Amino acid sequence: MFVTRAQWAIPRFRTLVMLAIAAGAASASLAADADDVLAALLKHEIVGDELPLAEVQRFVERRIPKMQTWATAQEWQAEAARLRRAVLDNIVFRGAAAAWRDAATSVEWLETIEGGPGYRIKKLRYQALPGMWIPGLLYEPEKIAGRVPAVLNVNGHAGPVGKQYPPKQLRCINLAKRGMLALNIEWVGMGQLSTGGFAHARMNQLDLCGASGLAPFYLNMKRGLDLLLSLEHTDPQRVAVTGLSGGGWQTIVLSALDTRVSLSNPVAGYSSFFTRARQFKDLGDSEQTPNDLATLVDYTHLTAMLAPRPTLLTYNSKDNCCFESGYALPPLLDAAQPTFALFDRAASLRWHVNDDPGTHNFDVDNRQALYRMIGDFFFPDRADFDAREIASDDEIKTAEQLDVALPTPNQDFHSLALALSRDLPRIDDPPPAPAAATRWRAELTSRLRKVVRAKDSTVTATEVERDSRADVTAIQWRLLVDADWTLPAVELAGPRAQRTALVVADGGRATVAGPAARLMADGYRVIALDPAFVGEARLRVGPWLFPVLVAAVGERPLGIQASQIAAAARWAAERHGGPVTLVSIGPRSGVRVQLAAALEGDAIAGLELHDALGSLKEALERDWTVSDAPEMFCFGLLECCDLRHLAALVSPRPVRFVNPSERVQRELQGWAEWSPAN
Repeated sequence: MFVTRAQWAIPRFRTLVMLAIAAGAASASLAADADDVLAALLKHEIVGDELPLAEVQRFVERRIPKMQTWATAQEWQAEAARLRRAVLDNIVFRGAAAAWRDAATSVEWLETIEGGPGYRIKKLRYQALPGMWIPGLLYEPEKIAGRVPAVLNVNGHAGPVGKQYPPKQLRCINLAKRGMLALNIEWVGMGQLSTGGFAHARMNQLDLCGASGLAPFYLNMKRGLDLLLSLEHTDPQRVAVTGLSGGGWQTIVLSALDTRVSLSNPVAGYSSFFTRARQFKDLGDSEQTPNDLATLVDYTHLTAMLAPRPTLLTYNSKDNCCFESGYALPPLLDAAQPTFALFDRAASLRWHVNDDPGTHNFDVDNRQALYRMIGDFFFPDRADFDAREIASDDEIKTAEQLDVALPTPNQDFHSLALALSRDLPRIDDPPPAPAAATRWRAELTSRLRKVVRAKDSTVTATEVERDSRADVTAIQWRLLVDADWTLPAVELAGPRAQRTALVVADGGRATVAGPAARLMADGYRVIALDPAFVGEARLRVGPWLFPVLVAAVGERPLGIQASQIAAAARWAAERHGGPVTLVSIGPRSGVRVQLAAALEGDAIAGLELHDALGSLKEALERDWTVSDAPEMFCFGLLECCDLRHLAALVSPRPVRFVNPSERVQRELQGWAEWSPAN
């Protein structure tokens, strides 16, 4: 039964909230004495450190696509073309980001400064997407005639150095002195763009809004390639891309997806997803593991997609960052060599391993490997082409000399996400008519399940240990969910236990002694659960990077957690003969349990939410990053619905907020007809 808006006034709402607070205060004294006993029982190790990591590794590895073999070059070309279209349409330009692909953007040329003997440097800026300006430097030979090779130089995680990174300057200088055009562009989050809003872990804020956070990265480099190809003297048949680290990642992505690139040299920039799951320093930032990329391709596929174009894979033998040659390079060659052979172009795929210094670098040895590659393929008839580096150290410029004026404000991940969120979610309010409301609920539930990739999970419970202290019986459980995840849970029951509460906390079950004591004093048995990536189930290695990888293989950490909580509720309800109350402690767990209750009906009697969010938009307004709360940035969730819509799906079961924020009260105003009568 629902009450009408007229029956449910805001003062009554506040009274209900105050009663919830008072009830908590009344039981606090009863709970205090039990805290120490319960804390000891809740901290008991159940699954340990190694099992959660082993399970997530197995989970993602089963889902990574493997490179197949192909009989003919024509068959592989057709498959590569299909993959390019699929990645661009379904990953890079997904959702609201599709509009950025064809949006009108501009290039502005600024001052020209003296470079060194034989070349000059032209400053410029261009829009990657409307309002997002990228600074760039064009190294141009002073004497240039006809069409010449052009090289797009992308940089990696050089921090505040960015485009001023001396090895990158030396590379561009050497290319210009050899008669080529060299475009040095800034990367988002680095150099002049090393502002907080461009931090790579904020790209996922766009994902929450249903717009690919990968798109600004891709458009940054694509617009740079567009610019380079637009120049009067660029030979479109001789266009190369190269970069170190994150620049190596940009190089493989752009080169694989844009066939205008005719020579590619990624340097210490990527490895297979299989490799990343085992070599933890390779896990990479958000852009390297975007949502659903690994449902279509692995980096092995992207490497093979370069065939038959000249490709030089450069790695370092003692890399102190990531992507060591010994483990990173072989899987890529195993995938790519057969495709190059299909075109009878095996010699076009080359690799170079740097031993001196062998660390993470694009120093002189690696640069000379690039010059040799360019000489062989862009200047095959030049017998006098010399691949030795031209000493130019005294021509390196300072960051101030290379500074490019940028408009303010300049759009970044955070500002774009906030702007998109203003018109979200894209859903009508629930209609008042019962039949229409039923349809609304069914449609939203179906859509929500698809967005979070929810499952009707099953639980196999194993009792690990039983203990009794001070009238409290504690059972430690291992809950095996779908044969994929082993979750630790502790069941606590006192002599007054008549109903069941399932408790999930941001800090894990070890932090809920106080709330558990209060609930037990109120006649509940308590099952404290750690879902995936929480508490004892939290990963000690890559605690946010592995959840991002889980999203890359097509799953959603939030959907996994909600499905696990719903499954645990069904198990507990069956075990104890009645539906359970879900209790959340913390803003992230509030979202988890609300989603679980929205997706599961019979086993969940109601919710009690402590320190809950009032809206998913608070993740953006508080400027959370994916490293702060990886499950919160579920792709398209805010586009689908907000927390008040989840409350509508939970009703008519009671939803009680303890210590509700003003935001909670404001968001629920006007939705009171979806609250239960009391």
